[in-house]
Amino acid sequence: MFKKSQSSVLDYQKKNRKKTSRTIIQLGILFVVGFLLFNALIDFRKYEEPDKSQWTNKKGFVALSYFGVDRNGTPKLIEKSQLNKQLKSLYEQGYQTISQQDVIDFYEKGKALPEKALFLSFEDGRNDSSIFAHPILKKYNYKATFLSYANKVGSKDNKFLQPKDMLEMKKSGFWELGSNGYRLTYINIFDREGKHVGMKDENDVTNKEHIEYYNHYLMDFIRDENMIPIENKEEMESRIMEDYKLMEEIYTKEFGFVPNVYMIMHANALYGGMNNLVTKVNDEEIKKIFNIHFNLEGNAYNKSGASVMNLSRVQPAPYWYTNHLLMKIQKDTSQKMEFLTGDEKRAAKWKQFGGVSEFMDNRIILTSPPAKEGKLQLTGSEDFGDIKFTANLEGNVVGRQSIYLRNNEEKKSYVQIMLENNKVIVKEKVSGKIEKELGVYELDEIEKRIKDITFDKASVYTKGQTMGGARTPEDEYQVNIKGTRQFEIIIQENKLSVQVDEKTILDNQEINEGISKGSVAIGAQYHKQNKKDDIYDGVFDDIIITSIKDDNEEEVLFENTLNSYQQGISSILKYFDNVTNWVIDTF
Repeated sequence: MFKKSQSSVLDYQKKNRKKTSRTIIQLGILFVVGFLLFNALIDFRKYEEPDKSQWTNKKGFVALSYFGVDRNGTPKLIEKSQLNKQLKSLYEQGYQTISQQDVIDFYEKGKALPEKALFLSFEDGRNDSSIFAHPILKKYNYKATFLSYANKVGSKDNKFLQPKDMLEMKKSGFWELGSNGYRLTYINIFDREGKHVGMKDENDVTNKEHIEYYNHYLMDFIRDENMIPIENKEEMESRIMEDYKLMEEIYTKEFGFVPNVYMIMHANALYGGMNNLVTKVNDEEIKKIFNIHFNLEGNAYNKSGASVMNLSRVQPAPYWYTNHLLMKIQKDTSQKMEFLTGDEKRAAKWKQFGGVSEFMDNRIILTSPPAKEGKLQLTGSEDFGDIKFTANLEGNVVGRQSIYLRNNEEKKSYVQIMLENNKVIVKEKVSGKIEKELGVYELDEIEKRIKDITFDKASVYTKGQTMGGARTPEDEYQVNIKGTRQFEIIIQENKLSVQVDEKTILDNQEINEGISKGSVAIGAQYHKQNKKDDIYDGVFDDIIITSIKDDNEEEVLFENTLNSYQQGISSILKYFDNVTNWVIDTF
C-alpha cells in the first residue's frame, strides 16, 4: 500500500515538473513573440532624407507595386521574408527609393533622380501590408506609397487600415499616401456558361471560379445581357464622375488632402481599347484631382519621355522568387542585375545553360530567361546510363518544369520528362533527328481554393464572346496556383518508367537505343497561358540520383536533401512559426 502510494506521488510530481517545464517554454516563446511584435509595431525611428545633390540620373526609374504582404505568404500576398529578400537585393545593388514629389519634379522640372531609382508602393490599403512592410522599409531606409480605396473608410473589416492609421504611418516619413479609387466593383459580369450576372462588389463575389467575363466599374457603360448599354452618355458620365467626387470628398475630409498618386483599377485599359466616351470622362476627372497616375502594369521602367499621368509599374506576384523579380527588372531596364546564387558549394556542382539558379538547402530554384528555357546540368554526370531520379517539383502549375536524362548538349539528344499545366509530357530526341513525343498523361486535379483565385482577365468583349462561355479549355488553372508533384523516374537500358505521387503513369516505355548515356539536367520555361509574364521559376526539392547496377543494387550518385540535423532545426522553426501565428490570430 505504502509503496504504491509513494509511486503515485512520484508520478504526480514528475507530471507536474513536465507541465511546469512546458508552461515555461510556452511563456518564453510568447515573450519572444510579443517582443518581436512590439518591436515591429512600436518604433520611433524616422526616415532619413537622401542627399539629392548627388543625384544625376535623368533617364528614368523602376516602379514596383505589391498587392499585399502576409507573414507566411498566400497565392495573393507575398511572404514578408520574401519581400525582405527582394528589397534587400535591390538595396545591395544600389537602388534608392524616390518620393512622389521626386517623380513630379523629374517630369515637370527635369530634376535628376538617383542612378538606380525605385518608386515603391503597396496597393489595396491592407493592414498586413503596413505591419509586415514597415520594419523592412526601416531596415533599408526605403520610402513607399500606401494606396487605399476611399469607400473602405469606416469599414468594419479590420483587414483595411483607417485614415488615422495611415496618417500615423505618414508621420514616420517612410510612407506616403495614394489611392486605388473609390471602390472595387465589377460590372457586365458573365459566368463560364455565358449567363449574365450583372454588377457585384468585390466582397459579394462568392465564387470567382465561375466568373469568366467582367469589367471594372469605371471602365465601360453598364450593359444588359445582350451587351447593349442600359445608360446613355450623360448617365454614364454622371455615374463615373460621382465616384471621383465621393473619393475626393472622403480623402479631403479624412486626410485633409487628396493623395498625389492614383492607380486606376484596372490597369492597361484607359487609352487602350476602352470606349472613347468612357475614356474621356475618366481622363478629365483624373487630371483634375491627381498629379501622378500609374495607369499601366507590366513594365517596370518609366523613361524620361513618358507622361506623368500614364506611368507603368510591375506588380511582383507572391510566387516570384527574388531572381524572378531581378530577371524582370533586367528585361525591362536593359540594366545588368546581380542574381542570387545561394549555397555556392551546391551551385558549383551544376552548369548553367540558360537562366539563373538559386540553391536554398534542399531546394533548387531555376529561373528561366524571358520567353526561353532555363537549363541546369549536373557536372560529372556525362556518362550516366541506368539511373533512378527522384525529386519533388514545387513550381506553379502553369509553366514547364523538365527533367532531362541522358542529355547531350552537343549532340542535342535526350529523354525529357516535362510537367506542364498538370500534365506529364514525355519526349525523346536522337542526334540528327526530330524530337519525338512518346506520350501525354493527365494527372489528378489539383485542389483549388476559391479564396486563392484572382481576377486578372478584365476586358472589353462582345455578346458573341460571352455566349461561348469559358475562353480556352487550357485555362483550367490560374497562374498563381502552386503545385507539388513527387517524381520517381527509372531509365534502364532502353526502357523508361515514371511514377508521379506514387502512381505509375509510364511502365517500361521503350526509348531509342541511340540514347544510351548522358547527363542529368533540369529545365524551366514559362507557358503561353501566362500572358503577363514570360519568366518562370522551376522549383526542384530533394533531388536524389542513384545508379542502377546489373544486380539491381543502387549507389547514390547525387543527393540534394536536408540531413537529420537540418531537418530537426526546420521542425523547431516550424513549431515556433505556428506558435507565432497562433499569438497573432488570438490577440
